[in-house]
Amino acid sequence: MNISDELLFFFSALGVFNALLISFYFFFAKKPKSISNFFLGFLLLMLAIRVGKSVFYYFNSDLAQIFIKVGLAACILIGPALYFYIKSCVRPDSKIRFWKLHFVLWLGVSILIGFLFPETHDPWIVRGLSWMTIIYTIWLGYIIATGWMIRHTIGKVFKRTAKLSDFDFWVLSVFLGNTIIWVAYKTCSYTSYIVGALSFSFIFYLLFLLIHFRRTKGAIFGNPSKYSNRKIEATEAENLSTQLNYLMENEKMYTNADLKLSDVASRMNILPHTLSQLINDNLGKSFTSLINEYRVREAKNLIRSNDQIKLEAVGYDCGFNSKSTFYSAFKRITNTTPAKYKESIS
Repeated sequence: MNISDELLFFFSALGVFNALLISFYFFFAKKPKSISNFFLGFLLLMLAIRVGKSVFYYFNSDLAQIFIKVGLAACILIGPALYFYIKSCVRPDSKIRFWKLHFVLWLGVSILIGFLFPETHDPWIVRGLSWMTIIYTIWLGYIIATGWMIRHTIGKVFKRTAKLSDFDFWVLSVFLGNTIIWVAYKTCSYTSYIVGALSFSFIFYLLFLLIHFRRTKGAIFGNPSKYSNRKIEATEAENLSTQLNYLMENEKMYTNADLKLSDVASRMNILPHTLSQLINDNLGKSFTSLINEYRVREAKNLIRSNDQIKLEAVGYDCGFNSKSTFYSAFKRITNTTPAKYKESIS
């Protein structure tokens, strides 16, 4: 390769390499473990495999069919990964159903096509309809379904009175970036096959640059106090409060004695600053007070349901890391001690 080809290979493969690293991070290292982190890691992995195949195929047209077929198998799974990732973000209170069926179905179809047509990666399935056309149509179908799911968030972009939260910005960025990559690949016959890979690298780094800029813009413009004192809008605060209450009521995150605000924010896919602002400004509490309220409520339920349980065990089961913190929090919230509360219901 000459210097220009080497540079082209470097920049087109750079995004692939980093996407692989980040996907492994979301699979194995990101805490706390959540279904949304899994879907994001899976989405990045499928994009990395698809784009990686494009890079190697562009510079080596004699690439073995098996590698090309693996790339196309990953391509057919990008759409489902996008849809279920966004769904797990915007609807954390709903159970993600049948996602395994989507992945297994399309992967099975891709493997079947590979066995039926071993000599080519783009067979004609029916007259006038090739396998790659079907793959990109499936991908587009999931993009449209995702767009419909976040239609209200998309509508905020065109409303002057509406303001995008950090969460809205992230969801729209992932959706738009995926759409641009689809367009780049779908139109590569009019441009160049490597455009899809280059667009992925460009969007990958631009997305993280914009996220970083959005996090630090208050400090950059020298007016962080005005930004930090602005309350979250009522509608957004209600949605975030619903997500927060779901995590506490259904997943009982408060039972983790080492629970931190950043852990809950990560689970809600928002910045810790946003969660702190929600709890302090909109709910009028501190994070510690809020968590202790859930813990004390659970303690009361345990005491009522089992009159033989030891009070010290109740505190540990509810997430308190010591007997003293349990007793002080219980008395502060209920104006009585755990022992007196137990006597009152006997």
